[in-house]
Amino acid sequence: MSGSKGAPFTSGKPGLGQTERPATGRLWRRGAAAAAVMLGTLLIAAAVSPASGADNPYQRGPDPTPASVSANRGTFATAQISVPAGNGFGGGVIYHPTDTSQGTFGAIAVVPGYTATWAAEGAWMGHWLASFGFVVIGIDTNSRNDWDTARGTQLLAALDYLTQRSPVRDRVDANRTAVMGHSMGGGGAMHAALQRPSLKAAIGLAPFSPSQNLTTTRVPTMLLAGQSDTTTTPASILNLYNGIPAATEKAYLELTGAGHGFPTSNNPTMMRNVIPWLKIFVDSDTRYTQFLCSLSNWDGIRAYQSTCPLVPSPVPTTTSTTSTTTTISTTTTTPAPGDACSATYRTTNSWPGGYQAEVTVTAGNTAVNGWNVQWTLGSGQTVTQVWNGTLNVSGSTASVRNASYNGSLQANTSTTFGFIGGGTPPTSSLSCTSP
Repeated sequence: MSGSKGAPFTSGKPGLGQTERPATGRLWRRGAAAAAVMLGTLLIAAAVSPASGADNPYQRGPDPTPASVSANRGTFATAQISVPAGNGFGGGVIYHPTDTSQGTFGAIAVVPGYTATWAAEGAWMGHWLASFGFVVIGIDTNSRNDWDTARGTQLLAALDYLTQRSPVRDRVDANRTAVMGHSMGGGGAMHAALQRPSLKAAIGLAPFSPSQNLTTTRVPTMLLAGQSDTTTTPASILNLYNGIPAATEKAYLELTGAGHGFPTSNNPTMMRNVIPWLKIFVDSDTRYTQFLCSLSNWDGIRAYQSTCPLVPSPVPTTTSTTSTTTTISTTTTTPAPGDACSATYRTTNSWPGGYQAEVTVTAGNTAVNGWNVQWTLGSGQTVTQVWNGTLNVSGSTASVRNASYNGSLQANTSTTFGFIGGGTPPTSSLSCTSP
């Protein structure tokens, strides 16, 4: 994350530490506007040097313009694939670029609001997002009455399906994923960000988040509110925004005159701000900071705050056996002849006092029906959360068994599970057995 932040640019309701923006949105002195633009440019330049295509392997698409970021389609042709229920969520649709010449793309999982379906509420944005160079999965929930925590868990299950088992998994960069949701689904996105700090971005659209305390979130988070929303009011969403740590990149947008349903149909105002956020943090593409630092287009926007200059995580250029937030460490257990399976560990993210890890389980020369990975916890090491597996800790031994849907592996094929750990990453080797 960036160090010192620029002062947030604010405009909005009196009484919220903001001032009312003139109705015309154009009553700016030319000299002051020019100075603000120059200052914003200097702040961005001082904080981060925009990566060129050669420097940033994640950059996708041509240089953006105000017209291109406001368009309802980007430059990538897209296709879609239906996903049946199962795999931990209620099914949905994948939208993806058809271009296979530019490598993999970042992934976004999106969930609708309480009682809503993806087809009725979110499908309009699927191809729109994918055409800007993302693989998108819009999901239905196991129950339409699922609350925020259940929706967050299903968002993570959808990302795991998309990156590991979906027909387009070879098009997706599993290390560059994001979540987004509306209303109760927005609360789900906040829950997912808390559960998986390695996410690159989270977006809450009029989020309803009764179960969340965002004071520990590390994922760059954008929150959007509607000025006329009486279900999740701007004040309640601004409270969520203010609860996000100052060290975490964040933005708050209030849409002029919008009600609670603003994300449920074609909304160019929303999309021209959501897409830069995803580009900056999922693709580390600083060509898009010009649209948010400072806000370049106030049409339809009543209030805006952010932690400009919005610095994404550095693009990694090397790997190392020392785990930090931008490097990866790997420990492999090589199966002896006749072993049923093997386990490969890597640290995908770390922070003071904790880390996130991924373990790849690979069957040996014969198929397995169920697996169990074990390792020894060192002094101060803990495991607090696991996905795609079931955790058991006995004394200093941690073990993870397969979930119901990923236990059967054909010969020489793989699956993964992940976990959040406390302390330092494990140094002992991992063992894998099959019942």
